[in-house]
Amino acid sequence: MAEAKWYVVHTYSGYENKVKANIEKTIENRHLEELILEVRVPMEDVVEVKNGVKKQVSKKLFPGYVLLNMVMNDDTWYVVRNTRGVTGFVGPGSKPVPLSEGEIERLTGTAEPPKVVMNVNVGDVVVVTAGAWADTTGVVSAVNQQKQTVTIQVELFGRPTPVEINFSEVKKAV
Repeated sequence: MAEAKWYVVHTYSGYENKVKANIEKTIENRHLEELILEVRVPMEDVVEVKNGVKKQVSKKLFPGYVLLNMVMNDDTWYVVRNTRGVTGFVGPGSKPVPLSEGEIERLTGTAEPPKVVMNVNVGDVVVVTAGAWADTTGVVSAVNQQKQTVTIQVELFGRPTPVEINFSEVKKAV
């Protein structure tokens, strides 16, 4: 049996949840549970302020699109393509293109940013390579492996001032 991959389906705007429900009902009726594994409308939680009141709401990440984890064959293509509200699969012409693993990880939030290993200790001199403090030299006063930051002492207006910098923005001075 072929491997299930993630595909994107374009829908009429505002019909994403209806399309999801229709596809799930069709999966159940036609016993396609082993071919169409998951139907998802990507959502994100945002805080809206209306009339001075903060309210947390879920908004569609990609209005007009639905994600499907499915085994692509003629039957599954036909079922999804002929669902009311679906305008087609995303891809050139009539050929659906699966999403890459990296794209899926970013969409589902399973991708972790790479950890940077920094070989500096308190008292070491470092040079900032990027950001607002670029080309600044400072002495490390603290290293935070969890946050991936170093706190350095820089001279600002004639006084030593602590500044927190990401590992990726500093290098050890030679």
